[in-house]
Amino acid sequence: MIFEGKIYQTQHTGKTFMVDDKQLTPFAMVNFFHPDITITPHQSMNKAALFHYLDSILTNINGMYAIHVSGKFSYLKTRAFPPVQEHQHTPLAEMLSLQQFFEFKDCQGDLIGYRLPTFMDNTNIAGYHFHYLSRQKDAGGHIIDLNTSDIVIEIDILDSYTIQVPATKDFEHFDFKKNREEEIKNVERGGKN
Repeated sequence: MIFEGKIYQTQHTGKTFMVDDKQLTPFAMVNFFHPDITITPHQSMNKAALFHYLDSILTNINGMYAIHVSGKFSYLKTRAFPPVQEHQHTPLAEMLSLQQFFEFKDCQGDLIGYRLPTFMDNTNIAGYHFHYLSRQKDAGGHIIDLNTSDIVIEIDILDSYTIQVPATKDFEHFDFKKNREEEIKNVERGGKN
């Protein structure tokens, strides 16, 4: 996760820490965040209610939005995967049995994420996708579930998307024809095979 220009990683052990910009990742979505909308909901919400609330604000169904939610959470459930070796191309769907879950109660921090439209499903994941970083920057992970307490929501309306593809032999020969839609949805929900 990149937050305020710094890169953080949550390991499968639950440890979260800042990493240098030389570390590699197979995928990242990053933007220079400049909020167009700031909202203070003044209500507690679970994950479904939060997404419904955001949908009521983000009415362009084909819009791309970067979202920062900061504040207090009565409950958060996150997950992280163990590391893979370089050139190991195991799909996340095959690693679901290895993921580790973490639960936090009465915590403070930041959710960084996006809501992307359906037409981006082939290069990303349509819908909402959030990662958590604790206020102390020592806990985090991909959001599986949550309950908000007192939050502020900032939204950056995006109008472009640039993709940079790797110039490697592995990428040149990767089979993108296989339909992985159900696998991706299962990974996003945190399900196990």
